[in-house]
Formats: sequence, structure tokens, C-alpha cells
Amino acid sequence: MRLIVLIALSAALALGSFWLVEVMRRQTEDILPDRVRTEPDFYVQKFNFVRMGKTGEARYNLTGSEMKHYPQDNSYQIQNPVMHSYSAQRPPMVSRSLRATVTNNSSEIHMYENVHIDRPASATSQHFQLKTSYLLLLPDDDVMKTPKPVELKLGTSVLTGAGMFANNATGEFSLSSNVQGQYQAPAVTN
Repeated sequence: MRLIVLIALSAALALGSFWLVEVMRRQTEDILPDRVRTEPDFYVQKFNFVRMGKTGEARYNLTGSEMKHYPQDNSYQIQNPVMHSYSAQRPPMVSRSLRATVTNNSSEIHMYENVHIDRPASATSQHFQLKTSYLLLLPDDDVMKTPKPVELKLGTSVLTGAGMFANNATGEFSLSSNVQGQYQAPAVTN
């Protein structure tokens, strides 16, 4: 009988201790602030992401050597991004940089360090190049902008300045400061 009472008392003490630890743990979790997760929740190497338009055609595809997703702000960090933009009205443009951040539900692409954009010559347009250290691309709006210095080449003409805004949908283009240009007339063929 004593053994049964001792086992019952030991079991009651163990259950009581477990209950007390659980209550203290819950109170501590309620008092402490939530931990902000700063590490990525997944990463992908050598990826190819294609964004489709409403009618089913490819609007752009984005590739890179590595992509990490950060859940606290739902952003993506990309190493060595290359973006091919497609349009029925223009030849495809290729945008490259050393790194990029994709934010705002994939509607903003921030390209950093050694940003280059190339559009090959076509029957209706000359070869186009852009170089800068930072560029914000808004592919859904067909807009590019930067507060940084840029160098633009169209054929053999060169335009430099800072504070660029370009809207390919409306044809609007502006440079806000330090603008210099060198215009070369296109070669005329007979």
C-alpha cells in the first residue's frame, strides 16, 4: 500500500511540475517580442523565372546563379541576374547586373552594381546600351529609373547624366542633372 501511495504521489508531483513548466513557458512567450526572422527560408541555384502576360505571352524571364527568399518582407535576393524583356513593338532587351532585389510582389526589380542593358539593332531601331550602378525596373509598367549617373548609347550617339526616368509605354524620357550628349547622325545607305 505504501508503494502505491509513493508512486501516486511521485506521479502527481511529476505532472504538477510539467504543468508548472508549461504555464511558465507560455507566459514567457506572451511577454517576449516575436523574433524577427532574418535568414532566408529557401534558396535556388541556377534558376529561370518566366513572368507571363494576361494574354499568355512571356513578358520577361529572369535568370541568375542564386536566388534567396526572405519571408519578413517577401523579397528575393538574386546573384548575377539576367533579365530578358519581351515586347511585340521592340526587339528583346537584356538587363544584367551583379545582384538584384525583387520586391513588391515581383513588380519591382532593383538592380545593383555594374548594371548593363542591351537592345540589339533592328530594322526600326539602332543598337541601344545603358550603363549605371543602380536601376529600378518596373516591368509591369514598362518603366526604368535611377537617381544615379547613367551612360546611354543609341547607335554611335552618347548621352550621359543623372536622375533618369524612362517610360517605354508612353515614350517619356528624362535626365535631371549633369546632362551631356554627343550626337552622331545615323549612316545613310543608298
